[in-house]
Amino acid sequence: MTLTSLIALYVRQNWRPYLLAALMLAAVSALTVFIPRHVGRIVDGLAAGQLDNTALLAQLGWLVLAGVLIYFLRVAWRLQLFAASYRLGAELRTRLYARLCLQGPHFFHQRGTGDLMAQATNDIDAVEMASGEAMLAGFDGTLTLILVVAMMTLGIDWRLALVALLPFPFMAFAFWRISTHIHLASKDSLERFGKLNDHVQETLTGVRTLRALGLEERSAARFSELAENAASASLQAQRWEAALEPTVGITLICATVLTLGLGGTLVWHGVLTLGALTAFSMYLGQLIWPMFAAGWVLSLIQRGRAAWERLQPTLAAPLSIDDSGTRTQTPVGALAFKDVSFSYPGHQALALSGISFSVLAGHTLGIVGATGAGKSSLVRLILRQYAANQGNISWGAHGLADYTLETLHQSMSWVPQEPFLFSATIAENIGLVKPDATRAEIENAARLACIDEDIARMPQGYDTPVGEKGISLSGGQRQRVAIARAMLADATLLLLDDALSAVDTQTETSILQHLQELRKSSPGRTTIIVSHRLSAVMDAEHILVLKDGCIVEQGDHASLLALDAWYTSQWRYQQLQASLDAD
Repeated sequence: MTLTSLIALYVRQNWRPYLLAALMLAAVSALTVFIPRHVGRIVDGLAAGQLDNTALLAQLGWLVLAGVLIYFLRVAWRLQLFAASYRLGAELRTRLYARLCLQGPHFFHQRGTGDLMAQATNDIDAVEMASGEAMLAGFDGTLTLILVVAMMTLGIDWRLALVALLPFPFMAFAFWRISTHIHLASKDSLERFGKLNDHVQETLTGVRTLRALGLEERSAARFSELAENAASASLQAQRWEAALEPTVGITLICATVLTLGLGGTLVWHGVLTLGALTAFSMYLGQLIWPMFAAGWVLSLIQRGRAAWERLQPTLAAPLSIDDSGTRTQTPVGALAFKDVSFSYPGHQALALSGISFSVLAGHTLGIVGATGAGKSSLVRLILRQYAANQGNISWGAHGLADYTLETLHQSMSWVPQEPFLFSATIAENIGLVKPDATRAEIENAARLACIDEDIARMPQGYDTPVGEKGISLSGGQRQRVAIARAMLADATLLLLDDALSAVDTQTETSILQHLQELRKSSPGRTTIIVSHRLSAVMDAEHILVLKDGCIVEQGDHASLLALDAWYTSQWRYQQLQASLDAD
């Protein structure tokens, strides 16, 4: 869909405000054209001695009335038209936000966050201006041009009008050339602004790392370079836009010289009255707005086109995960993998190969293995962040893909190794999954996650703001707040993806005990624990040991120890390390 098609579709859907604005603009144009003609009659009346003071005041009153009506009509059509264009901007931002919320990790690996933010702000602003300011300026300028030229041609003298319009084709050609350069420069400017946004977002996110590594000057130099590039691109676009005004000025000067030359001759020979020449000169002055409007409209349209060319691929990008499932009932039953293999998009190597297992409802599954064994990849398939290349994943009697994504997400509570906290209070972060949660429920969840004592020591307790991404909390505190949030959720499946890595062994033991208590009160809740610490999964009914994307060992804690393989050696090593730490 082109920008023109988008605006045309929106105008058809919201034709009432556009039609009302068009009618008011037509009235403004008619009144604007009336004024020079009326002034010409007044001049001729005064020159002929046909107007006394009373008649002159009456004629001037009509001019004042026309001016007042023009003022109120201009205010009214602006309110109508800009309200409609702002609604288009709101709709586009809503569409963009909704689309981004449905995209998976693979999409965001390819797109910068800062650039997406630039699309949601600057780019949509440009489209909004094209649908509002450009529409009104184009309609107003075109209508004014038609009426003014009609009055100059039919109402005064067609020969004078023809001579005055001779420079205009050259202006149209210049506008076409300039608008092409504006489009290219605007697109470059928007892209460079997106890169600048990307750098700022990454810098602010990793500011503590930059300080720790002493990279502030390097980052500042990179920012200065990107800012200079963005400013240079914007300046280039402004240079081409600035060329529009001189083009209008030169055209008007040429038209005025031709008008005065021929008009003076016609007045000298008595073919044209002085009042008619005065009115014609005023009409020529009124052509300034249509010419400026043409340049302004071209500039806005080209900026809007450049912005839409960046926006449309994002809005039309296929979803990373197909959400064609139709089942909306909460999944009930065992979660099973059957000969599942998976590789990340763009990679040939398999992250998982031939994975088969089943975890019964209400049971706990432990997943362990060395770094890069495929533990998180398996969790991502359960979350449907990615789709398996082959094999089948089922939950209960139906495949995972048969459920809608919304149903699956509502049925799961996921705590990643590095959880995300919002810029809100601790209570608001914990209660995010349950908006109607009472303070008692929030405090109980905090107790189960062993974060309640830490919160009690904070200045404002549960009302303590955590800062952006929980920056005011330690890594272990952030993990426990996220675990409390997951425990508060009434989800069928709890996924802990190495979510206990930042807490000490004693706290880990307490949290796992609380999880067992929670399982007893909610017997249908299934728990999957991914961990490097084997102590975190030793009580699980079933444990998977992954290596290079394959299951190399599986069973409960006792049976795995009896195998005397990787699990056994790792268990002995961690037990020895724990005893040394205790000493």
